[in-house]
Amino acid sequence: MKKIIVVSAHPDDETLGVGGTLLKHKKDGDEINWLIVTNISVEFGFSKKRVESRQDEINKVAKKFGFKNVHKLDFPTMQLTDRELNQIIPLISGIFMEIQPDTIYVMNRSDAHSDHRIVFDAVMACTKSFRYPFVKCVLMYECISETEFAPALPERIFLPNYFVDISDYLDRKLEIMSIFESEIALHPFPRSFENIRALAHFRGATSGVKYAEAFQVIRIIQK
Repeated sequence: MKKIIVVSAHPDDETLGVGGTLLKHKKDGDEINWLIVTNISVEFGFSKKRVESRQDEINKVAKKFGFKNVHKLDFPTMQLTDRELNQIIPLISGIFMEIQPDTIYVMNRSDAHSDHRIVFDAVMACTKSFRYPFVKCVLMYECISETEFAPALPERIFLPNYFVDISDYLDRKLEIMSIFESEIALHPFPRSFENIRALAHFRGATSGVKYAEAFQVIRIIQK
């Protein structure tokens, strides 16, 4: 049994980027865990009703995936800067030490959203082999509306080199994504069901299967 943790800057990142892969891990008997770094609150301008509905969404999604643990750090959404790193890193480190995951899924280092970039840096600080010897695999995932909108510069391009066949899980992934109702809109909005399916179709065609999710390998240690 593998121990998996997926890190989200915001709830829905995990479903967009890793949803089918997580369902496959669960089917294979692996332990899956979810770490959400930011959250919304009344103090930052969200209505009480919206705050409550977001927590309800998280609970429903967690149940659909079958996560063993859901960790919420509750940093204000859309507010992360380098200044928060010295707070975020120890919290992530503690969770990693508790779970001891062998596989970490983290958002792309160059995504357009600054929250994603800060979270990536924090996660990478918690993957050093001499401190976290249990970590054997670190994979970046792509997140529709963030990864493809990063500046098209060579050092920022997402370069997929690891693919997971999610042909049996795409419909369930879309079903789970529908729980995040406010994040979905009609095509050509990036987070449309049509576009999510199209990306899976394209990644599948690249890797010789019907539907796939794509990742960029940061590290794989085989022992």
